[in-house]
Amino acid sequence: MKVTQAEIVISAVKPDQYPKENLPEFALAGRSNVGKSSFINKMLNRKNLARTSSKPGKTQTLNFYLINEMMHFVDVPGYGFAKVSKTEREAWGKMIETYLTDRDQLKAVLLIIDLRHAPSKDDVMMYNFLKHYEIPVMVIATKADKIPKGKWQKHLKVVRDTLELEAEDELILFSSETGQGKDQSWRSLQYRMNN
Repeated sequence: MKVTQAEIVISAVKPDQYPKENLPEFALAGRSNVGKSSFINKMLNRKNLARTSSKPGKTQTLNFYLINEMMHFVDVPGYGFAKVSKTEREAWGKMIETYLTDRDQLKAVLLIIDLRHAPSKDDVMMYNFLKHYEIPVMVIATKADKIPKGKWQKHLKVVRDTLELEAEDELILFSSETGQGKDQSWRSLQYRMNN
């Protein structure tokens, strides 16, 4: 897909702040610092639309990005390392859960994981949560450029086995450095938008 227009339209914490247009939405979930913002920037051909940070826990709201006036990416707070209080973490958890389970426009969740490491307990928990609520999942294994090409299949197998990936769930190898997986990701998103 050729992205001609992309902008962040709102940072929301509760349902009445979500965009009102009835456009398809794709949520991006993953642990803190896994590369969600880099994924967004690469997919949208923008350098700094989504702010990247070396400090985990930067995203604390649901950030809605409007793309070509036809869909939204929704960046949700990362789970895992963020140095925030337990109360704050619980509030994020509720906010994310409300969005994921109640939002009719949500077409799929892109579960972003780091190909270099086996999925964490939190990744497995998120995957199981999505399966429990029957929310479609695409697993995006980022940082492929950090691993020799000859080892990609071995790492993908670890991801598949650790998550116990179901047959209908796509696993896409991705690199925000090289653009590996970008076209495949867009094809999948467009297919899901139209079905």
